[in-house]
Amino acid sequence: MLNIKSKAELVAYCIENQIEFIDFHYCGWDGRLKTLNFVVRDKAHLLNILEAGERVDGSSLFPFVEAGKSDLYVVPRYRTAFRDPFAQVPTVGLLCSFFDREGKPFESSPEYVLRKAAKVFREKTGLEMQTMGELEYYVIAEDDGMYRIPDQRGYHESAPFVKFEDLRVEAVRLITEMGGMVKYAHSEVGNFRLDGKIFEQNEIEFLPVDICDAADQLVLAKWVMRRLAWDYGVTLTFAPKITEGKAGSGMHVHCKFTRDGRSVMVEGGDITDVVRRAIAGYMDAGTSLTAFGNPNPLSFMRLVPNQEAPTTLCWSHSNRSALVRVPLGWTSSVDMAAQCNPGEEAAYRDFSDKATFEWRASDATANVYLLMAALCCAARRGFEMPDALEVARRTYVGLGVNIHDSANEALKDSLEQLPASCSGAADALDADRAIYTSEGVFSDSMLDYLVRTLRSFGPEDSDVEENLHIA
Repeated sequence: MLNIKSKAELVAYCIENQIEFIDFHYCGWDGRLKTLNFVVRDKAHLLNILEAGERVDGSSLFPFVEAGKSDLYVVPRYRTAFRDPFAQVPTVGLLCSFFDREGKPFESSPEYVLRKAAKVFREKTGLEMQTMGELEYYVIAEDDGMYRIPDQRGYHESAPFVKFEDLRVEAVRLITEMGGMVKYAHSEVGNFRLDGKIFEQNEIEFLPVDICDAADQLVLAKWVMRRLAWDYGVTLTFAPKITEGKAGSGMHVHCKFTRDGRSVMVEGGDITDVVRRAIAGYMDAGTSLTAFGNPNPLSFMRLVPNQEAPTTLCWSHSNRSALVRVPLGWTSSVDMAAQCNPGEEAAYRDFSDKATFEWRASDATANVYLLMAALCCAARRGFEMPDALEVARRTYVGLGVNIHDSANEALKDSLEQLPASCSGAADALDADRAIYTSEGVFSDSMLDYLVRTLRSFGPEDSDVEENLHIA
Protein backbone atom coordinates (compact mmCIF):
# COMPACT_ATOMS: atom_id res chain seq x y z
CA MET A 1 0.00 0.00 0.00
CA LEU A 2 1.30 3.46 -0.85
CA ASN A 3 -0.25 5.16 2.23
CA ILE A 4 -1.23 8.12 0.07
CA LYS A 5 -3.18 10.78 1.92
CA SER A 6 -3.51 13.50 -0.72
CA LYS A 7 -3.31 14.27 -4.41
CA ALA A 8 0.01 16.02 -3.86
CA GLU A 9 1.52 12.92 -2.28
CA LEU A 10 0.24 10.76 -5.13
CA VAL A 11 1.66 13.06 -7.81
CA ALA A 12 5.02 13.17 -6.01
CA TYR A 13 5.09 9.37 -5.79
CA CYS A 14 4.29 8.97 -9.49
CA ILE A 15 7.03 11.41 -10.53
CA GLU A 16 9.66 9.98 -8.17
CA ASN A 17 8.94 6.39 -9.24
CA GLN A 18 8.55 7.14 -12.95
CA ILE A 19 5.01 5.75 -13.07
CA GLU A 20 4.00 5.19 -16.69
CA PHE A 21 0.34 4.14 -16.28
CA ILE A 22 -2.56 5.06 -14.02
CA ASP A 23 -5.34 2.46 -13.86
CA PHE A 24 -8.83 3.32 -12.66
CA HIS A 25 -10.68 0.39 -11.04
CA TYR A 26 -14.37 0.24 -10.11
CA CYS A 27 -17.23 -2.23 -9.72
CA GLY A 28 -20.45 -2.25 -11.65
CA TRP A 29 -23.58 -4.21 -10.85
CA ASP A 30 -21.87 -7.60 -11.25
CA GLY A 31 -19.37 -6.83 -8.48
CA ARG A 32 -16.28 -7.57 -10.54
CA LEU A 33 -13.39 -5.15 -10.80
CA LYS A 34 -13.32 -3.10 -14.02
CA THR A 35 -10.21 -1.35 -15.38
CA LEU A 36 -9.51 1.81 -17.38
CA ASN A 37 -5.86 2.37 -18.43
CA PHE A 38 -4.22 5.82 -18.77
CA VAL A 39 -0.71 6.38 -20.04
CA VAL A 40 0.94 9.22 -18.15
CA ARG A 41 2.53 11.73 -20.56
CA ASP A 42 3.63 14.43 -18.15
CA LYS A 43 2.72 16.08 -14.84
CA ALA A 44 -0.03 18.23 -16.34
CA HIS A 45 -1.64 15.18 -17.90
CA LEU A 46 -1.35 13.25 -14.61
CA LEU A 47 -3.10 16.06 -12.73
CA ASN A 48 -5.87 16.13 -15.34
CA ILE A 49 -6.43 12.38 -14.90
CA LEU A 50 -6.53 12.58 -11.11
CA GLU A 51 -8.66 15.74 -10.82
CA ALA A 52 -11.19 15.33 -13.62
CA GLY A 53 -11.64 11.56 -13.64
CA GLU A 54 -13.17 10.14 -16.81
CA ARG A 55 -16.59 9.38 -18.27
CA VAL A 56 -17.81 5.82 -18.78
CA ASP A 57 -20.87 4.11 -20.22
CA GLY A 58 -23.11 3.52 -17.23
CA SER A 59 -25.57 1.36 -19.20
CA SER A 60 -22.79 -1.20 -19.80
CA LEU A 61 -21.96 -1.27 -16.09
CA PHE A 62 -25.46 -1.03 -14.62
CA PRO A 63 -28.17 -2.86 -16.60
CA PHE A 64 -30.95 -0.69 -15.19
CA VAL A 65 -29.39 2.53 -16.56
CA GLU A 66 -31.01 3.68 -19.81
CA ALA A 67 -28.67 3.97 -22.81
CA GLY A 68 -30.08 7.43 -23.62
CA LYS A 69 -28.72 8.90 -20.38
CA SER A 70 -25.95 6.52 -19.53
CA ASP A 71 -22.87 8.73 -19.13
CA LEU A 72 -21.27 8.59 -15.69
CA TYR A 73 -18.01 9.92 -14.29
CA VAL A 74 -15.47 7.74 -12.48
CA VAL A 75 -13.27 9.74 -10.09
CA PRO A 76 -10.33 8.22 -8.19
CA ARG A 77 -10.06 8.04 -4.41
CA TYR A 78 -6.43 8.96 -3.81
CA ARG A 79 -5.97 7.05 -0.57
CA THR A 80 -6.75 3.75 -2.31
CA ALA A 81 -3.64 4.02 -4.53
CA PHE A 82 -1.56 0.86 -4.87
CA ARG A 83 1.33 -0.32 -7.01
CA ASP A 84 0.02 -2.89 -9.51
CA PRO A 85 2.03 -6.08 -8.87
CA PHE A 86 1.08 -7.61 -12.23
CA ALA A 87 1.86 -4.71 -14.56
CA GLN A 88 4.91 -5.04 -16.81
CA VAL A 89 5.57 -1.30 -16.61
CA PRO A 90 5.36 0.91 -13.48
CA THR A 91 1.63 1.29 -12.82
CA VAL A 92 -0.48 2.72 -10.02
CA GLY A 93 -4.05 1.52 -9.54
CA LEU A 94 -6.81 3.51 -7.84
CA LEU A 95 -10.34 2.62 -6.81
CA CYS A 96 -12.97 5.04 -8.08
CA SER A 97 -16.41 6.37 -7.20
CA PHE A 98 -19.23 7.07 -9.68
CA PHE A 99 -20.83 10.50 -10.21
CA ASP A 100 -23.73 11.67 -12.38
CA ARG A 101 -23.76 14.54 -14.87
CA GLU A 102 -24.49 17.08 -12.11
CA GLY A 103 -21.44 15.94 -10.19
CA LYS A 104 -23.48 14.19 -7.51
CA PRO A 105 -22.68 10.65 -6.31
CA PHE A 106 -24.47 8.09 -8.48
CA GLU A 107 -27.19 6.88 -6.13
CA SER A 108 -27.27 3.31 -7.50
CA SER A 109 -23.54 2.70 -7.33
CA PRO A 110 -23.02 -0.21 -4.91
CA GLU A 111 -19.98 1.53 -3.42
CA TYR A 112 -22.04 4.67 -2.70
CA VAL A 113 -24.92 2.63 -1.26
CA LEU A 114 -22.45 1.15 1.22
CA ARG A 115 -21.09 4.56 2.15
CA LYS A 116 -24.66 5.76 2.79
CA ALA A 117 -25.40 2.69 4.93
CA ALA A 118 -22.29 3.20 7.05
CA LYS A 119 -23.00 6.92 7.51
CA VAL A 120 -26.60 6.35 8.60
CA PHE A 121 -25.53 3.57 10.98
CA ARG A 122 -22.96 5.86 12.58
CA GLU A 123 -25.45 8.73 12.93
CA LYS A 124 -28.23 6.57 14.40
CA THR A 125 -26.19 4.42 16.81
CA GLY A 126 -23.07 6.41 17.63
CA LEU A 127 -21.05 3.34 16.66
CA GLU A 128 -18.63 2.50 13.90
CA MET A 129 -19.22 -0.79 12.11
CA GLN A 130 -16.22 -2.86 11.11
CA THR A 131 -16.29 -6.07 9.12
CA MET A 132 -13.94 -8.70 7.83
CA GLY A 133 -14.48 -11.32 5.15
CA GLU A 134 -13.47 -14.94 4.75
CA LEU A 135 -12.78 -15.83 1.12
CA GLU A 136 -13.16 -19.55 0.54
CA TYR A 137 -12.26 -20.83 -2.91
CA TYR A 138 -11.31 -23.96 -4.86
CA VAL A 139 -8.25 -24.45 -7.02
CA ILE A 140 -8.77 -27.00 -9.80
CA ALA A 141 -5.82 -28.61 -11.62
CA GLU A 142 -4.54 -31.88 -13.01
CA ASP A 143 -4.11 -34.56 -10.33
CA ASP A 144 -0.48 -35.63 -9.91
CA GLY A 145 -1.48 -38.58 -7.69
CA MET A 146 1.12 -37.69 -5.05
CA TYR A 147 0.60 -37.35 -1.29
CA ARG A 148 -3.12 -37.87 -1.24
CA ILE A 149 -5.24 -36.99 1.76
CA PRO A 150 -8.69 -38.43 2.59
CA ASP A 151 -11.68 -36.89 0.85
CA GLN A 152 -13.02 -33.79 2.67
CA ARG A 153 -10.16 -33.82 5.17
CA GLY A 154 -8.12 -30.88 3.93
CA TYR A 155 -8.57 -28.59 6.94
CA HIS A 156 -5.26 -26.84 7.74
CA GLU A 157 -3.21 -29.46 5.87
CA SER A 158 0.33 -28.61 4.80
CA ALA A 159 2.28 -29.06 1.60
CA PRO A 160 2.92 -31.46 -0.07
CA PHE A 161 -0.44 -32.93 0.95
CA VAL A 162 -2.03 -29.74 -0.32
CA LYS A 163 -0.74 -28.59 -3.70
CA PHE A 164 -1.45 -24.87 -3.88
CA GLU A 165 0.05 -23.43 -0.72
CA ASP A 166 2.49 -21.39 -2.82
CA LEU A 167 -0.38 -19.72 -4.71
CA ARG A 168 -2.14 -18.96 -1.42
CA VAL A 169 0.98 -17.48 0.20
CA GLU A 170 1.76 -15.39 -2.88
CA ALA A 171 -1.82 -14.09 -2.88
CA VAL A 172 -1.52 -13.06 0.78
CA ARG A 173 1.78 -11.29 0.10
CA LEU A 174 0.40 -9.30 -2.83
CA ILE A 175 -2.89 -8.45 -1.13
CA THR A 176 -0.95 -7.16 1.89
CA GLU A 177 1.38 -5.09 -0.31
CA MET A 178 -1.72 -3.49 -1.85
CA GLY A 179 -3.09 -2.53 1.57
CA GLY A 180 -5.27 -5.52 2.46
CA MET A 181 -5.33 -6.39 6.16
CA VAL A 182 -4.99 -10.18 6.04
CA LYS A 183 -5.40 -12.13 9.26
CA TYR A 184 -4.29 -15.55 8.02
CA ALA A 185 -4.69 -18.11 5.27
CA HIS A 186 -4.98 -21.89 5.24
CA SER A 187 -6.24 -24.93 3.39
CA GLU A 188 -9.90 -25.74 4.03
CA VAL A 189 -11.97 -28.90 4.46
CA GLY A 190 -12.91 -29.38 0.83
CA ASN A 191 -10.69 -31.57 -1.29
CA PHE A 192 -11.62 -34.29 -3.75
CA ARG A 193 -10.61 -35.86 -7.03
CA LEU A 194 -12.81 -36.19 -10.08
CA ASP A 195 -12.11 -37.07 -13.73
CA GLY A 196 -8.34 -36.83 -13.34
CA LYS A 197 -8.43 -33.46 -11.59
CA ILE A 198 -7.82 -32.37 -8.03
CA PHE A 199 -10.20 -29.91 -6.37
CA GLU A 200 -8.55 -28.20 -3.40
CA GLN A 201 -10.26 -25.70 -1.11
CA ASN A 202 -8.42 -22.82 0.57
CA GLU A 203 -9.33 -19.74 2.56
CA ILE A 204 -7.96 -16.24 3.11
CA GLU A 205 -9.37 -14.36 6.09
CA PHE A 206 -9.06 -10.66 6.79
CA LEU A 207 -8.92 -8.48 9.90
CA PRO A 208 -11.81 -6.18 10.93
CA VAL A 209 -11.58 -2.74 9.37
CA ASP A 210 -14.04 0.02 8.50
CA ILE A 211 -16.89 -1.63 6.60
CA CYS A 212 -16.26 0.40 3.41
CA ASP A 213 -12.57 -0.49 3.43
CA ALA A 214 -13.44 -4.14 4.06
CA ALA A 215 -15.47 -4.25 0.84
CA ASP A 216 -12.65 -2.61 -1.13
CA GLN A 217 -10.19 -5.19 0.19
CA LEU A 218 -12.34 -8.17 -0.77
CA VAL A 219 -12.87 -6.89 -4.30
CA LEU A 220 -9.15 -6.35 -4.80
CA ALA A 221 -8.31 -9.69 -3.20
CA LYS A 222 -10.54 -11.60 -5.61
CA TRP A 223 -8.89 -9.78 -8.51
CA VAL A 224 -5.40 -10.67 -7.24
CA MET A 225 -6.30 -14.32 -6.73
CA ARG A 226 -7.75 -14.71 -10.21
CA ARG A 227 -4.72 -13.02 -11.77
CA LEU A 228 -2.40 -15.37 -9.91
CA ALA A 229 -4.42 -18.43 -10.93
CA TRP A 230 -4.11 -17.34 -14.55
CA ASP A 231 -0.34 -17.05 -14.14
CA TYR A 232 -0.16 -20.47 -12.43
CA GLY A 233 -2.22 -22.08 -15.19
CA VAL A 234 -4.94 -23.36 -12.85
CA THR A 235 -8.63 -22.67 -12.37
CA LEU A 236 -9.61 -20.73 -9.24
CA THR A 237 -13.29 -20.43 -8.42
CA PHE A 238 -15.34 -18.80 -5.68
CA ALA A 239 -18.47 -20.69 -6.81
CA PRO A 240 -20.50 -21.63 -3.71
CA LYS A 241 -21.01 -25.25 -4.74
CA ILE A 242 -19.14 -27.47 -7.19
CA THR A 243 -20.72 -30.86 -6.65
CA GLU A 244 -23.10 -32.56 -4.26
CA GLY A 245 -21.67 -34.01 -1.08
CA LYS A 246 -18.54 -31.85 -1.09
CA ALA A 247 -17.86 -28.75 0.98
CA GLY A 248 -19.14 -25.54 -0.56
CA SER A 249 -17.39 -22.18 -0.45
CA GLY A 250 -18.87 -19.35 1.57
CA MET A 251 -17.86 -15.78 2.23
CA HIS A 252 -18.58 -15.43 5.93
CA VAL A 253 -18.57 -11.88 7.27
CA HIS A 254 -17.43 -11.07 10.81
CA CYS A 255 -18.78 -7.91 12.40
CA LYS A 256 -17.42 -5.67 15.12
CA PHE A 257 -18.60 -2.39 16.66
CA THR A 258 -16.49 0.35 18.18
CA ARG A 259 -17.20 3.61 19.96
CA ASP A 260 -14.47 6.26 20.01
CA GLY A 261 -12.05 3.67 18.69
CA ARG A 262 -12.73 1.09 21.42
CA SER A 263 -14.51 -2.21 20.99
CA VAL A 264 -17.97 -2.51 22.59
CA MET A 265 -18.28 -6.24 21.93
CA VAL A 266 -17.46 -7.77 25.33
CA GLU A 267 -18.17 -6.82 28.93
CA GLY A 268 -17.72 -8.96 32.02
CA GLY A 269 -16.57 -11.94 30.00
CA ASP A 270 -19.67 -12.08 27.76
CA ILE A 271 -21.00 -10.35 24.68
CA THR A 272 -22.78 -7.05 25.26
CA ASP A 273 -26.38 -6.08 24.57
CA VAL A 274 -24.98 -4.06 21.65
CA VAL A 275 -24.02 -7.36 20.01
CA ARG A 276 -27.33 -9.02 20.93
CA ARG A 277 -29.32 -6.17 19.37
CA ALA A 278 -27.34 -6.34 16.15
CA ILE A 279 -27.78 -10.12 16.01
CA ALA A 280 -31.52 -9.63 16.54
CA GLY A 281 -31.49 -7.40 13.47
CA TYR A 282 -29.87 -10.23 11.51
CA MET A 283 -32.48 -12.65 12.76
CA ASP A 284 -35.27 -10.26 11.71
CA ALA A 285 -33.76 -9.61 8.26
CA GLY A 286 -32.13 -13.00 7.80
CA THR A 287 -34.34 -14.30 5.00
CA SER A 288 -34.02 -11.15 2.89
CA LEU A 289 -30.27 -10.85 3.43
CA THR A 290 -29.92 -13.87 1.15
CA ALA A 291 -31.04 -11.65 -1.74
CA PHE A 292 -27.75 -9.78 -1.36
CA GLY A 293 -25.47 -12.51 -0.06
CA ASN A 294 -26.68 -15.46 -2.16
CA PRO A 295 -27.81 -14.06 -5.52
CA ASN A 296 -27.17 -17.14 -7.67
CA PRO A 297 -28.88 -20.55 -7.87
CA LEU A 298 -25.60 -22.25 -6.92
CA SER A 299 -25.81 -20.39 -3.60
CA PHE A 300 -28.81 -22.45 -2.55
CA MET A 301 -27.13 -25.71 -3.48
CA ARG A 302 -24.73 -24.84 -0.65
CA LEU A 303 -27.43 -23.85 1.88
CA VAL A 304 -28.73 -27.33 2.62
CA PRO A 305 -29.35 -29.13 5.95
CA ASN A 306 -26.73 -31.27 7.67
CA GLN A 307 -23.82 -29.25 6.33
CA GLU A 308 -21.84 -26.50 8.09
CA ALA A 309 -23.73 -23.99 5.94
CA PRO A 310 -26.76 -22.61 7.84
CA THR A 311 -30.42 -23.03 6.94
CA THR A 312 -32.17 -21.92 10.15
CA LEU A 313 -32.45 -18.42 11.60
CA CYS A 314 -30.71 -18.89 14.91
CA TRP A 315 -27.47 -17.90 16.59
CA SER A 316 -25.11 -19.45 19.06
CA HIS A 317 -21.65 -19.49 20.55
CA SER A 318 -19.08 -21.54 18.61
CA ASN A 319 -21.81 -23.37 16.68
CA ARG A 320 -21.18 -23.72 12.95
CA SER A 321 -24.69 -24.90 12.13
CA ALA A 322 -26.12 -21.52 13.25
CA LEU A 323 -26.77 -18.59 10.93
CA VAL A 324 -24.82 -16.29 13.24
CA ARG A 325 -21.93 -17.62 15.28
CA VAL A 326 -20.15 -15.93 18.19
CA PRO A 327 -16.68 -17.49 17.92
CA LEU A 328 -14.19 -17.87 20.73
CA GLY A 329 -13.46 -14.33 21.86
CA TRP A 330 -10.49 -14.45 24.25
CA THR A 331 -12.71 -13.72 27.24
CA SER A 332 -10.89 -16.02 29.66
CA SER A 333 -8.47 -14.49 32.16
CA VAL A 334 -6.10 -17.47 31.82
CA ASP A 335 -2.70 -16.73 30.27
CA MET A 336 -2.54 -19.63 27.82
CA ALA A 337 0.78 -18.50 26.33
CA ALA A 338 2.44 -18.72 29.75
CA GLN A 339 1.02 -22.19 30.30
CA CYS A 340 2.50 -23.62 27.12
CA ASN A 341 5.79 -21.74 27.47
CA PRO A 342 7.39 -22.72 30.80
CA GLY A 343 9.37 -19.91 32.32
CA GLU A 344 7.13 -17.17 31.00
CA GLU A 345 5.51 -15.12 33.73
CA ALA A 346 1.72 -15.39 33.69
CA ALA A 347 -0.14 -12.11 33.38
CA TYR A 348 -3.64 -11.04 32.44
CA ARG A 349 -3.87 -9.45 29.03
CA ASP A 350 -7.09 -8.09 27.61
CA PHE A 351 -7.62 -9.56 24.13
CA SER A 352 -11.34 -8.79 24.00
CA ASP A 353 -10.64 -6.35 21.16
CA LYS A 354 -10.43 -9.47 18.97
CA ALA A 355 -14.10 -10.36 19.57
CA THR A 356 -16.47 -10.47 16.57
CA PHE A 357 -19.66 -12.22 15.53
CA GLU A 358 -20.03 -13.99 12.21
CA TRP A 359 -22.74 -13.96 9.52
CA ARG A 360 -22.39 -17.38 7.86
CA ALA A 361 -24.85 -17.55 4.98
CA SER A 362 -23.27 -15.41 2.25
CA ASP A 363 -20.90 -16.46 -0.52
CA ALA A 364 -18.65 -14.72 -3.01
CA THR A 365 -21.22 -14.57 -5.81
CA ALA A 366 -22.44 -11.52 -3.89
CA ASN A 367 -21.66 -7.98 -4.92
CA VAL A 368 -19.52 -7.26 -1.85
CA TYR A 369 -20.59 -3.60 -1.57
CA LEU A 370 -24.30 -4.44 -1.67
CA LEU A 371 -23.87 -7.28 0.83
CA MET A 372 -21.98 -5.10 3.30
CA ALA A 373 -24.57 -2.33 2.91
CA ALA A 374 -27.39 -4.79 3.56
CA LEU A 375 -25.65 -6.20 6.65
CA CYS A 376 -25.19 -2.65 7.92
CA CYS A 377 -28.90 -1.92 7.42
CA ALA A 378 -29.87 -5.16 9.17
CA ALA A 379 -27.61 -4.38 12.14
CA ARG A 380 -29.18 -0.91 12.44
CA ARG A 381 -32.59 -2.59 12.35
CA GLY A 382 -31.62 -4.43 15.54
CA PHE A 383 -30.98 -1.14 17.35
CA GLU A 384 -34.36 0.19 16.20
CA MET A 385 -36.40 -2.88 17.27
CA PRO A 386 -38.00 -2.39 20.73
CA ASP A 387 -38.05 -6.17 21.26
CA ALA A 388 -34.52 -6.82 19.98
CA LEU A 389 -33.23 -8.45 23.16
CA GLU A 390 -36.27 -10.74 23.30
CA VAL A 391 -35.71 -11.74 19.66
CA ALA A 392 -32.10 -12.49 20.50
CA ARG A 393 -33.14 -14.61 23.48
CA ARG A 394 -35.76 -16.54 21.47
CA THR A 395 -33.46 -17.34 18.54
CA TYR A 396 -30.47 -18.47 20.61
CA VAL A 397 -29.51 -22.14 20.56
CA GLY A 398 -27.18 -23.58 23.13
CA LEU A 399 -23.50 -24.32 22.76
CA GLY A 400 -23.04 -27.62 20.92
CA VAL A 401 -26.67 -27.93 19.83
CA ASN A 402 -26.88 -29.30 16.28
CA ILE A 403 -29.99 -27.71 14.85
CA HIS A 404 -30.18 -30.43 12.17
CA ASP A 405 -30.21 -33.32 14.65
CA SER A 406 -33.52 -35.20 14.73
CA ALA A 407 -33.61 -34.76 18.50
CA ASN A 408 -33.90 -30.99 17.96
CA GLU A 409 -36.69 -31.14 15.38
CA ALA A 410 -39.14 -29.24 17.59
CA LEU A 411 -36.62 -26.45 18.16
CA LYS A 412 -35.91 -26.21 14.45
CA ASP A 413 -39.64 -26.08 13.63
CA SER A 414 -40.07 -23.14 16.01
CA LEU A 415 -37.53 -21.08 14.07
CA GLU A 416 -37.74 -19.42 10.67
CA GLN A 417 -35.88 -21.04 7.76
CA LEU A 418 -33.75 -19.41 5.08
CA PRO A 419 -35.18 -19.35 1.55
CA ALA A 420 -34.44 -22.39 -0.59
CA SER A 421 -34.09 -20.56 -3.92
CA CYS A 422 -33.41 -17.22 -5.57
CA SER A 423 -37.15 -16.77 -6.02
CA GLY A 424 -37.67 -17.28 -2.28
CA ALA A 425 -34.96 -14.72 -1.57
CA ALA A 426 -36.75 -12.26 -3.88
CA ASP A 427 -40.02 -12.76 -2.00
CA ALA A 428 -38.27 -12.17 1.31
CA LEU A 429 -36.65 -8.99 -0.01
CA ASP A 430 -40.00 -7.70 -1.22
CA ALA A 431 -41.44 -8.27 2.25
CA ASP A 432 -38.49 -6.66 4.06
CA ARG A 433 -37.66 -3.83 1.68
CA ALA A 434 -38.34 -1.12 4.27
CA ILE A 435 -35.31 -2.34 6.23
CA TYR A 436 -33.08 -1.39 3.30
CA THR A 437 -34.85 1.67 1.89
CA SER A 438 -35.07 3.27 5.35
CA GLU A 439 -33.12 6.55 5.51
CA GLY A 440 -32.61 6.43 1.75
CA VAL A 441 -29.84 3.82 1.74
CA PHE A 442 -31.20 1.59 -1.04
CA SER A 443 -33.59 2.93 -3.65
CA ASP A 444 -36.82 1.12 -4.50
CA SER A 445 -35.76 0.97 -8.16
CA MET A 446 -32.54 -0.83 -7.25
CA LEU A 447 -34.40 -3.36 -5.12
CA ASP A 448 -37.01 -3.80 -7.86
CA TYR A 449 -34.27 -4.71 -10.32
CA LEU A 450 -32.66 -7.14 -7.85
CA VAL A 451 -36.02 -8.81 -7.22
CA ARG A 452 -36.66 -9.21 -10.97
CA THR A 453 -33.19 -10.66 -11.48
CA LEU A 454 -33.59 -13.19 -8.69
CA ARG A 455 -36.97 -14.29 -10.03
CA SER A 456 -35.58 -14.70 -13.55
CA PHE A 457 -33.33 -17.65 -12.72
CA GLY A 458 -34.34 -21.07 -13.99
CA PRO A 459 -32.99 -24.61 -13.49
CA GLU A 460 -30.48 -24.16 -16.31
CA ASP A 461 -28.78 -21.38 -14.34
CA SER A 462 -27.56 -23.96 -11.79
CA ASP A 463 -25.06 -25.51 -14.20
CA VAL A 464 -21.76 -25.61 -12.32
CA GLU A 465 -19.47 -25.69 -15.36
CA GLU A 466 -21.11 -22.57 -16.77
CA ASN A 467 -20.86 -20.77 -13.45
CA LEU A 468 -17.33 -21.54 -12.21
CA HIS A 469 -16.23 -17.96 -12.87
CA ILE A 470 -19.37 -16.02 -11.95
CA ALA A 471 -18.23 -14.90 -8.55
